[in-house]
Amino acid sequence: MPGSGRPSPPPPRPPWVLLPSPALLLLLLLVLLPGGTLRSGLDSAVGSEVNLLDSRSVMGDLGWIAYPKNGWEEIGEVDENYAPIHTYQVCRVMEQSQNNWLLTSWISNRGASRIFIELKFTLRDCNSLPGGLGTCKETFNMYYFETDDEDGRNVKENQYIKIDTIAADESFTELDLGDRVMKLNTEVRDVGPLTKKGFYLAFQDVGACIALVSVRVYYKKCPEVIRNLAIFPDTITGADSSQLLEVLGSCVNHSVTDEPPRMHCSAEGEWLVPIGKCMCKAGYEEKNNTCQAPSPITNVKKGKVAKNSISLSWQEPDRPNGIILEYEIKYFEKDQETSYTIIKSKETKITADGLKPASVYVFQIRARTAAGYGGFSRRFEFETSPVSVAASSDQTQIPIIAVSVTVGVILLAVVIGFLLSGRRCGYSKAKQDPEEEKMHFHNGHIKLPGVRTYIDPHTYEDPNQAVHEFAKEIEASCISIERVIGAGEFGEVCSGRLKIPGKRELPVAIKTLKVGYTEKQRRDFLGEASIMGQFDHPNIIHLEGVVTKSKPVMIVTEYMENGSLDTFLKKNDGQFTVIQLVGMLRGIASGMKYLSDMGYVHRDLAARNILINSNLVCKVSDFGLSRILEDDPEAAYTTRGGKIPIRWTAPEAIAFRKFTSASDVWSYGIVMWEVVSYGERPYWEMTNQDVIKAVEEGYRLPSPMDCPAALYQLMLDCWQKDRNSRPKFDEIVCILDKLIRNPSSLKTLVNASSRVSNLLGEHSPLGNGVYRSVGEWLEAIKMGRYTEIFMENGYSSMDAVAQVTLEDLRRLGVTLVGHQKKIMNSLQEMKVQLVNGMVPL
Repeated sequence: MPGSGRPSPPPPRPPWVLLPSPALLLLLLLVLLPGGTLRSGLDSAVGSEVNLLDSRSVMGDLGWIAYPKNGWEEIGEVDENYAPIHTYQVCRVMEQSQNNWLLTSWISNRGASRIFIELKFTLRDCNSLPGGLGTCKETFNMYYFETDDEDGRNVKENQYIKIDTIAADESFTELDLGDRVMKLNTEVRDVGPLTKKGFYLAFQDVGACIALVSVRVYYKKCPEVIRNLAIFPDTITGADSSQLLEVLGSCVNHSVTDEPPRMHCSAEGEWLVPIGKCMCKAGYEEKNNTCQAPSPITNVKKGKVAKNSISLSWQEPDRPNGIILEYEIKYFEKDQETSYTIIKSKETKITADGLKPASVYVFQIRARTAAGYGGFSRRFEFETSPVSVAASSDQTQIPIIAVSVTVGVILLAVVIGFLLSGRRCGYSKAKQDPEEEKMHFHNGHIKLPGVRTYIDPHTYEDPNQAVHEFAKEIEASCISIERVIGAGEFGEVCSGRLKIPGKRELPVAIKTLKVGYTEKQRRDFLGEASIMGQFDHPNIIHLEGVVTKSKPVMIVTEYMENGSLDTFLKKNDGQFTVIQLVGMLRGIASGMKYLSDMGYVHRDLAARNILINSNLVCKVSDFGLSRILEDDPEAAYTTRGGKIPIRWTAPEAIAFRKFTSASDVWSYGIVMWEVVSYGERPYWEMTNQDVIKAVEEGYRLPSPMDCPAALYQLMLDCWQKDRNSRPKFDEIVCILDKLIRNPSSLKTLVNASSRVSNLLGEHSPLGNGVYRSVGEWLEAIKMGRYTEIFMENGYSSMDAVAQVTLEDLRRLGVTLVGHQKKIMNSLQEMKVQLVNGMVPL
């Protein structure tokens, strides 16, 4: 603990183990947590609880401090889903006068005046220890310290306020370890009233044998709700356990009230005692806690019917609820619902032409007012006329043929003249009734003659129209949310199941729009669905549909079991063959070829935006950079305003915001480098400005370790300064296909010495490659957690470290294969540099 005296190093531990090994502890944890899964996502809402911290969901280091260092020990492992498990354990019961402190990082209370701390831990029964140690304890203490200062952790022990002494309901014995049964304790304490912006937690061990499995800090709230046509916002509960907070509601759109409705938020996050209500304005009706737009059209009549057309007319809705601005008519051939056409008209009649003779067509009509679209009418079925039978005699055939030929010649002359006229004018616009607009759809996509083209949803005057044209509306009752798996830009990302009647149940990912959103946030959120819904390719994330008619608003996509590619590769460092890696790259290139052919520029292609499933199939996702990335930590300001991900972006896109498929190819080269290096950060710790300067001066990322020369050459081709010299995505797919068909072409690796020479260039993050200490070396390769182990076992100089073998690492307790490989690769690089006279050890 800062401010306390540091005790002398402990004597060697006895040969019998007081706590399970990290590997056994991991196994036991997975048995205890249902399904071996861990909930992830900071600031996630569970009922009326909002997390401020959940140690199980933090992907990197927690940043907690143990004092003295030989007290609490962090055990970092992952579960079978590669989710991190942060566990702290201490068991120094053989020693007198223990005072071991574990301090968390600063925790913002986000306006809450009363917070809750949930601890999950195991504790060993002192009676089960050999000889019944008299110094052993079966409790530990929890403290907190309030401060507005995020760097105010280094305070004295007596400045912390004690919350409670924590005891275990269940303790384990050595017999339990043998049977692989562990009793997991859960204790919850609350603290309040809090008056400052945040606080630190501290855990004090005074001689127990304990493993702290997880720490969750949360506050309670009454979540946003609509009651009596009034919206009551998210409300944080009060500081007192018996307090009721009075909250004023605001009327939903198109409703009014004389006095604002009220409800009361209880300390447990429940809404109680509603008072008053809002009423829909004249011309609107109440439905599902909202005031709706027009009622459905019920009276549709058939007019003139021909072999290729059907005319329809209808009456206004019984309750228009405002001025009708236009009608939308949707029709399709019966049993061909995925291929449909939409006509918009300001009149109460239309003629649908271009139909097949003797075919049944289904029509549905809906009206739009300033408040939005009403529901579609029921389905009306009408049939076109059959083809008339011509006379069959030779006498009648002759004049018909003659007339047909004559008409054909005349039409051909007219068409040629039309085309020539069009060429002189540049283009000729087809005549169209200004009162009607017609669009053809197939499987949710607009059909253009012979071409499939991406349509920017931002060009629609009404963004909701784009969503409903490109994305299928799903009933919220068809979706079951199972767990939170992450946090997106607009809200939480969950996994769950989709069960549509008549179809098999599917695992899905669900993006939700957080409560209290603005209309712009809703538009941007659904804009991604409007983009995704236009794509249909095995290497593009598939949109199942959207939920817009109830809250929360959701985007539902296929579920990718292994998550983002960069995180997946980091967790499986060195575990795949070269062919498997090339297969991943081929899938990404195939998806990008499809997008390029459709005229879509991604602008944010990076391994973090590639998802991977259990079959190692990679799919391009995150179609959000059409809205400029304002919150992406990888983004940086450019001189022309807006944010772009510098490390993945082509020079011309950075300098002139010139985004094209060629700039996507540059980004693809960076993705190749990420994949082969198993998720290494491009350009390491160089600043964004250094990256821009280095790339402009001709510096390119060096080949990753053990990279086939053919792959690195393709990366360099993607990084050509002249964008016209870069390969196209169809060429990249072709190159990768050839490499997969000829695995021997991947055996030639980039020369190690030339790779190191490049790595040690002017812009290298390693500088001249000289490390002043073992700790500095391990920190540089992100293996700083092993510094104490190296030092305690006599590896206190770089000379000694240079002699380390794989067996030595295993003996030191470096058991993760990825960590072993990273350390040995770094040592190998240093030896190559030493041979070349580059690095004095």
